[in-house]
Amino acid sequence: MNTQRSQISPENIAIKDITIEEKGGAQIANAEIDNDVPTLISLFNSTFEDYNTRLVLGDDEPIYIPAGDDTGYHQIVFAHGFFSSALHEIAHWCIAGEKRRQLEDYGYWYCPDGRDEAQQADFEKVEIKPQAIEWAFTEAAGRKFQVSTDNLNGAEPDREGFTRNVAAQRAHYNEHGFPPRAKRFIEALSATFNGDRQAKPTGADAA
Repeated sequence: MNTQRSQISPENIAIKDITIEEKGGAQIANAEIDNDVPTLISLFNSTFEDYNTRLVLGDDEPIYIPAGDDTGYHQIVFAHGFFSSALHEIAHWCIAGEKRRQLEDYGYWYCPDGRDEAQQADFEKVEIKPQAIEWAFTEAAGRKFQVSTDNLNGAEPDREGFTRNVAAQRAHYNEHGFPPRAKRFIEALSATFNGDRQAKPTGADAA
């Protein structure tokens, strides 16, 4: 399947057609595990066996854990059985370079919900590329994408502005190509989940 089938530019994206998720998946309790999650885990693990990295279902905050003495493989841990959380964490992994992938959470410090205006702006800058990739993953899996500002208890974010920035980055990837691991996974998702089927809810929408 042609992974470039959705030709998107910032000018032709209708912001109203994209769900903007404020709550953040980790804050939604007692949600059932998505039925497609076991398939997604198997798909990632088989697709990236050469990277010695496994997708792992977690029960709390997502985290990336490099291989160590206790575990001989790298782990991408996603939250609460949410399909969207898994795609988001995979997107971050697809961007991280080799040195970053040797560090817990790629060596970054996460500023949690409750960020002030400056902290939120910094958060959004580093989230644009992962969410643009997550968007492509979500569409390849035949699901509805959610932009996440993830700051329910902090400064009011510019949700539409952030969405436009993510859309512009997605358009750039469509035109110039996705990072290699992201491209590989888009193709794997399309082949497995049939990206042309009717969009299904993901993350909080499925709860």
